Amino acid sequence: MLTGKRGIRYFLHKRRVPQNWQMYAMLLPVATFYIVFHYWPMYGVQLAFKDFHVLKGISGSPWAGLKYFNQFFGGPFFSRVVTNTVTLSFLSLLFGFPLPILLAVMLNEVKNTTYKKFVQNVTYIPHFLSTVVLVGLISSFVNNDYGIVNILIRALGGQGANWLQRPDWFRPLYVGSSVWQNAGWDSIIYIAALSGVDPQLHESARLDGANRFQCIRHINIPGIMPTIVILLILNSGHIMSVGFEKAFLMQNDLNLGVADIIATYSYRMGIETAQFSLATSIGLFNSAINCSLLLLVNAVSRHVSETSLW
Repeated sequence: MLTGKRGIRYFLHKRRVPQNWQMYAMLLPVATFYIVFHYWPMYGVQLAFKDFHVLKGISGSPWAGLKYFNQFFGGPFFSRVVTNTVTLSFLSLLFGFPLPILLAVMLNEVKNTTYKKFVQNVTYIPHFLSTVVLVGLISSFVNNDYGIVNILIRALGGQGANWLQRPDWFRPLYVGSSVWQNAGWDSIIYIAALSGVDPQLHESARLDGANRFQCIRHINIPGIMPTIVILLILNSGHIMSVGFEKAFLMQNDLNLGVADIIATYSYRMGIETAQFSLATSIGLFNSAINCSLLLLVNAVSRHVSETSLW
């Protein structure tokens, strides 16, 4: 028998569901999506601890313990793929995280509505390009024969090159194109946060003699700081999750030393060589590191700034 607060909570819940069944019905497709595509596939995580045989299936395959984790950690490509993954993710965060904030702050200061909407549309459009199209554009622009980049370099007296085949240019091209594609879209949430800053604070600051830069520094930035911290925590949970498609499409035999990441290595092991248990262990290791980083950064943020996800 339920008594006290538990009973009241249970009673209110039982009454609330029939009265708001339409809202719960709207949640059903979303819940179904996550159950089917996110939770049910977790059944296959046990592959990381089994010697998988197709004929025996997941349940019938014998347990292998940490065999495939040891194989991955002791393999010749472990340090390379982990280093490349962390480096690409860190550079993307270093250059890609502050730029949307700067763009949002600058757009917030624009008073011409027409110009502001034009800039927003121009910066949003690249986000809707597919990864295949984006990599195709990069390949065309830096092509040694007809790429516009090499045409301009030769016109200025320089010597062109196929930049995608140069290992030292893979990371700048990868990070630069990602920043260009996502900066405008990522700035939307900061623009929304800036719209919630009290205008009276700006009026009071101007009466006290503050200029525009001082208002941005002491009012706007502190006003959106909780949003910045929350998004930084969320991004920290994807440090090891560099996008597979873009890295895979930009790879070639000449830049593989810096372009090979955990996602592409797992693809080669799982799809090309059919080592499903090894590929699953790599993915599980990747997810465990991301989860650990998310918990760590959230704890540090809660201790330092009192802003956290939970």
